[in-house]
Amino acid sequence: MSETHAHTTAFVRDAVLPQQPPPATASGPLRWMRDNLFPNWINGIMTLIAIYVIYRIVSGLLPWFISPTWDQPSLSACRALFTELGQSTHQACWGVINDRWRQLMFGFYPAELYWRPTVALFVLLAGLAPVLFGGFPRWFMAFALASPFIIFTLIWGGTIWVPIVVALGLVIAVVAFRGLVKRNAILATFAGIVLPILFWLFLVGPLTAVLSDALPIGLDPVRSNQLGGFLLSVVIGVAAIVLSLPLGILLALGRASDLFIVNKISIAFIEIVRGVPLIVWLFTASLLLNYFLPPGTSFDLTLRVIIMVTLFSAAYIAEVVRGGLAAVPKGQYEGADSLGLSYWQSMQLIVLPQALKISIPGIVNTFIGLFKDTTLVLFIGLLDPLGLTNAIRASTDWNGIYWELFIFIGVLFFVVCYSMGRYSMYLERKLQRENR
Repeated sequence: MSETHAHTTAFVRDAVLPQQPPPATASGPLRWMRDNLFPNWINGIMTLIAIYVIYRIVSGLLPWFISPTWDQPSLSACRALFTELGQSTHQACWGVINDRWRQLMFGFYPAELYWRPTVALFVLLAGLAPVLFGGFPRWFMAFALASPFIIFTLIWGGTIWVPIVVALGLVIAVVAFRGLVKRNAILATFAGIVLPILFWLFLVGPLTAVLSDALPIGLDPVRSNQLGGFLLSVVIGVAAIVLSLPLGILLALGRASDLFIVNKISIAFIEIVRGVPLIVWLFTASLLLNYFLPPGTSFDLTLRVIIMVTLFSAAYIAEVVRGGLAAVPKGQYEGADSLGLSYWQSMQLIVLPQALKISIPGIVNTFIGLFKDTTLVLFIGLLDPLGLTNAIRASTDWNGIYWELFIFIGVLFFVVCYSMGRYSMYLERKLQRENR
């Protein structure tokens, strides 16, 4: 039997073969192309048409972008260079970006003080890091809370007592709210909002003057009309985003409240603000807001714009958060009640975290729209990047330049808005992993 078996069996493997890579057509770029670009003949034809269209667009635009003009001091110098090289004059003149990028970034901010907004940017990123990503030591949160006041001092300069006294108003709000919340939640909320506003309106100026006379410490002041360019957009956008989120949450809770007065005031505020275009509110901030302030009070125009943009954004955030609150199952509210939690405890620990998680895409979408809408300040005389393009093109050196400036500004806004969108996706994935 064994001899017959040995003669009939051609080969018996006595070792395991090592792993072999899959065929080239079953993995890698070829597999991806087959699955995504040429899965069938109809998609294959559409892919070829799309490739042809992209080729025609790129071949037409690429010569315009590839232009050796970064060091040219004027538009006429760019055209002279094109003529000298025997090229078409219908090409980009990037010398305007090299010549005016500081103005587009900082406006009319003093050149010798550029280090201050640059440091303020790093302070902003460091202050947002523990809020956006977590994992930082608790003591770092103190720096995060202080970062807005440090940024204000760096950008505007002046006495250091202004941000300190303004921060004192926030301390008053927290102390008033915590001292009264166990007795009466409505009274605590009212005191936490009204007391700091009254303090800021009537006591900030006199108290700052007394402290400045006693101990004059500060940086060289910079007027708000010297702010401009992308710096102005970042200041307005970041300030409005940071301030509008908590205000929008409070408005959403007010609109969902069973208390008649709180509910109706929240509804009236949200509907009135949302029912009027932002440009109208900006004109209101520019022309009319001072009439509603106490006599002798004069708010800086940039500050008035930040207030109006914050209120406008808060109305939209409130509706987004209200949708998240409505999406939280009713059993979560009942579970919080069964545990004996108060209204604020149930909102802080159970309901709001779920509602905000649901609302993340809508909130980030509102913030992206808000940041892009900061360009509307052009219409009330503030020189954001778009406003500076008119000033740059009015000079004799760059009269006639057009697309190069807008492409550069578009890239700046795209980087910021794209980063916010990617962070939104990161946060959604992180929360999904933590809830598994």
